[in-house]
Amino acid sequence: MNYSIIIPVYNRPDEVDELLTSLEGQTLKGFEVIIVEDGSAKDCKAVVERHADRLVCRYYAKANSGPGPSRNYGAERAVGDCLIVLDSDVVLPQGYLEAVDRALKETPCDAFGGPDRAHPDFTVTQKAINYAMTAFLTTGGIRGGRRQMEKFHPRSFNMGVMADTWKKLGGFAPMRFGEDIEFSMRLMESGARVRLIPEAWVWHKRRTDFRKFFRQVHNSGMARIHLMKRHPGSLKAVHTLPALFTLGVGMLALLFLVGLVLTFIGLYAGFFGGTGCNMGLIVAFIGGGVMALALLPLLLYATALCIDSAVQNRSLKVGLMSVPASFIQLTGYGMGFLRAWWSRCVRGEEEEKEAFKKNFYA
Repeated sequence: MNYSIIIPVYNRPDEVDELLTSLEGQTLKGFEVIIVEDGSAKDCKAVVERHADRLVCRYYAKANSGPGPSRNYGAERAVGDCLIVLDSDVVLPQGYLEAVDRALKETPCDAFGGPDRAHPDFTVTQKAINYAMTAFLTTGGIRGGRRQMEKFHPRSFNMGVMADTWKKLGGFAPMRFGEDIEFSMRLMESGARVRLIPEAWVWHKRRTDFRKFFRQVHNSGMARIHLMKRHPGSLKAVHTLPALFTLGVGMLALLFLVGLVLTFIGLYAGFFGGTGCNMGLIVAFIGGGVMALALLPLLLYATALCIDSAVQNRSLKVGLMSVPASFIQLTGYGMGFLRAWWSRCVRGEEEEKEAFKKNFYA
């Protein structure tokens, strides 16, 4: 099997350096690497050149079009009969390609994917974001072993597809976000043999701060509505949970404000209201109860997140940081979902009018 590894990149030379270094250490040799610079202001050409004597590496620079078209650009120039698509923010363990090759020899398929993990050297924020994106409590998605093989949808951070299957399907659609999910949907609809290779995992750095993470999940939420438009019937109940969570948080916040207003009014009446002071204190007490009622579900959920993450990561600090990360994951996705639903389903706008148009890589 001849492998072509395709990596689109946008303003991330340091990440590319780490990824190429991990490719140099692969126990299986004889593959090519195709770097597609997608209109970066800070290119990685010099980085690629430093690795050129140890890797069969080809570098292409093109105008910015987003990761999907950039992957297609690389695939059109690949010579391998198996294309492996990686995001620039992943790092491979030494046995990654060997695990892929062994699995494909044992059970051939048309496309495959693998899980992702958090590296021990990742920052606390990166580990918290990884938890938010993979935990059952956040509906962030389960990357790996718990998925049933026949339902596994490869994602572009770690995806493989046979070159003839890629050509048959025409590669990624020209979507701004969610293009990898859309491609996986077409794989399933075409009857292609798609499988998970649990041993072919990668370290996935994801976003490095909460602002970038919010933009990423917000875009993903919007993409889900765009996918529904392209593939009617693809929207499942689980996809709506972050939006329902977001609406629920909004309602609890409103309830908290009502309780806060009642508390202030009651306290004012209780201390300065003369003969109505007793009634004012009763109103203040009711207001305090309303505030507690609004906060209790969120506090219980936050506590569960903290404990679960702290146990999984063996770090209380990561557990605490996972609380805001999880709320960002859910509300960011939910807000994007609701935003696109309003625009596409209510107002009837086109897909091109949506999303962070100048930021394809979140």
